[in-house]
Amino acid sequence: QVQLVESGGGLVQAGGSLRLSCAASGLTFSRYITGWFRQAPGKEREFVATIMWSGGSTSYTDSVKGRFTISRDNAKNTVYLQMNSLNPEDTAVYYCAADRSRVLHTTPSWYDYWGQGTQVTVSS
Repeated sequence: QVQLVESGGGLVQAGGSLRLSCAASGLTFSRYITGWFRQAPGKEREFVATIMWSGGSTSYTDSVKGRFTISRDNAKNTVYLQMNSLNPEDTAVYYCAADRSRVLHTTPSWYDYWGQGTQVTVSS
């Protein structure tokens, strides 16, 4: 059974930082592209960042470029999202997801497995 478990969310003031983690089990993690998405209340789930299974290629949505960094440790079956310079617009539930394809995708429908999400709240 595949499981993706996010952690590291919480409440932070604007300008602060958080590091999200997503631990995977039940799949050959090194063969999956992994991504982070977020969903704010009343809004659709949106792409944040994604990383190739080797870690050699990444993609970010424009609003987080230069502030967020996605990385992975295949030995630990874990993907990370380092979030710096947070602002209230970053408030959302953050989800990690795994995609078995060979091309980085930004659309949620491409991803095969999802975690339950972790809440990130940024106060002004």
